[in-house]
Amino acid sequence: MRSRYSAYALNKPEYIMQTTHPTSPHWRENQAAWRAQIVGFSAETRFVGLNILAVDDETVTFHAVLFVGEQDISYTERSLFAQHDGRWGYVKAKTPDA
Repeated sequence: MRSRYSAYALNKPEYIMQTTHPTSPHWRENQAAWRAQIVGFSAETRFVGLNILAVDDETVTFHAVLFVGEQDISYTERSLFAQHDGRWGYVKAKTPDA
């Protein structure tokens, strides 16, 4: 999770794409459009901090502090990760009943 947050902060779209599980709803077949979307988000967002709140099995709960201009878009998420070809990849935010 820390590496993905850092990749967003440093505008490294290839890393985000490589660490997204192919079954993720965030996965995009159109790699160029996906890369552009990540670059746009990273460029307009100020990444202030990341706090890892819990880690267990395949989930990481974190709080990310983000701003777009003066607007605080910080959030807390429990993320699901899964292995694919021997590497861990982000799948999706995990809801309490999922």
